[in-house]
Amino acid sequence: MEDFLLLDQLLTDEELMIRDSIRKYVQTSVMPKISHAYESAQFPKETIKELADLGLFGMTLPSEYGGSGIGHVAYGLVCQELEYGDSALRSVVSVQGSLAMYAIYSFGTDAQKQKWLQQMAAGKVVGCFGLTEPNSGSDPASMRTTAKKVSNGWEITGSKTWITNATIAEVAIVWAKTDIGIQAFLVEKDFPGFNASEIKQKMSLRASITGELILDKCVVPEENRLPGSEKGLIAALECLTQARYGIAWGATGAAMACYDIALQYTKDRKQFAKPLANFQLVQYDLVDMCTEITKTQSFNLQLGRLLENNDATFAMVSMGKMNAAKIALNIARSARNLLGANGVSLEYHVIRHLLNLESVFTYEGTDNIHHLIVGKELTEMNAFE
Repeated sequence: MEDFLLLDQLLTDEELMIRDSIRKYVQTSVMPKISHAYESAQFPKETIKELADLGLFGMTLPSEYGGSGIGHVAYGLVCQELEYGDSALRSVVSVQGSLAMYAIYSFGTDAQKQKWLQQMAAGKVVGCFGLTEPNSGSDPASMRTTAKKVSNGWEITGSKTWITNATIAEVAIVWAKTDIGIQAFLVEKDFPGFNASEIKQKMSLRASITGELILDKCVVPEENRLPGSEKGLIAALECLTQARYGIAWGATGAAMACYDIALQYTKDRKQFAKPLANFQLVQYDLVDMCTEITKTQSFNLQLGRLLENNDATFAMVSMGKMNAAKIALNIARSARNLLGANGVSLEYHVIRHLLNLESVFTYEGTDNIHHLIVGKELTEMNAFE
């Protein structure tokens, strides 16, 4: 997509290099196989190693824990380029780094960090993040999963659903209610009483592994409790803030892909003896799409700089995710319309992005929830109560 507002001038040479390298990877290694992966609902598992070799897991973490120590803007640009390919790519990087690894880094002991983070950064261990439940989505405080203290650790019973990486994860960050509040536990896949199953028949995020976690009196040793999570749900929401930032960039990448496809298609496709792009109504749509993407890129860039300076708030991140997801979904719908009947063909990719964005619009906080988060910040009145 053209850099209409010359935003590249605001990026460092390192940020441009990182973005362009991931863009090349997506075009050469992902695009040739992503439509088949989506149609067959099969995650291309070889991409785990590829993403790890590119250093994309835990990118903002210190190098001593396997991270790259890069800034938030560079990480955001990576998310943008990955989701230009498919939401599944950005999701696996986001869940591994911004949720699972971030939780261990922020709330774990030194021993836990040493045991897990280097392995996760190398892609040798895949993690997942178990917060959402069948009856607890936007209201995580109402979770029913419980952890009871027993002589040999903690006995956890409950279930989590819509969990990315569920069936390929060696370790799950599971949030549960205890006598002293909500806490997080490192549940390893071979623990008795723990099981993961894949959710089938999805029409969105089909190239992503999504599953359910079932814990039936699963005993987790004390050394697998994340002690920093004792502050409760706030700890889980800190992880979500990290992930929501990446989603803001990722959704923008999907929007960029839809715009590029629509622009090229309308230039090439002729009706009434001239290209579609020569018609006023088509140009109107294309201009609106380009404008909204450029505005969202500008927002994301400023948000990234604020995060790098520790000046960003969770409400700012909520606005970023809310804005990008809504804009991207609208742009995908406009692109599908401009392609006519071809808009529903996987050959042109737009319908894949459109269906993926239906999930992106909802997960990590629905549009309504983010409106209320920002609304509370603006009015100083809590509409959640």
